Amino acid sequence: MSDRILSFLGLAEKAGKVETGGFAVEKAVKDGKAKLVLVAADASDRTKKSLSDMCSYYHVTMKIYAGKESLGNATGKAERSCAAITDSGFAKALEEKLTEEKDR
Repeated sequence: MSDRILSFLGLAEKAGKVETGGFAVEKAVKDGKAKLVLVAADASDRTKKSLSDMCSYYHVTMKIYAGKESLGNATGKAERSCAAITDSGFAKALEEKLTEEKDR
C-alpha cells in the first residue's frame, strides 16, 4: 500500500482504534467514541448524507477519502463505505495527513 493515509489507517486498525461499516460507525459516533469518520468517495449519496448529518449533530469531523475497496483493504476487511477512528491521537494525525494531501 503506497498511500500514506491508508497505511496510517491500517496502523490504527491494528491498534484496535478503528470501527468499520455503517452500523459500527453509527454506534461509535452516537456513543461518543468516534473522533474522526472517513467516508469512501464512491459511497452512495444517501450514505454520505446520513453520515454527514449524524457527524454534524454529534460534532464529529467527517472526511471523504479513497474508495470502498481501498478503505476495506486498509483495514483488512471487505469493501467498507466508512470507518470511524476512535483514538484522538490517531484521528488528529490522520486529519493532518489529509490536510497535507489536500494542500498538495
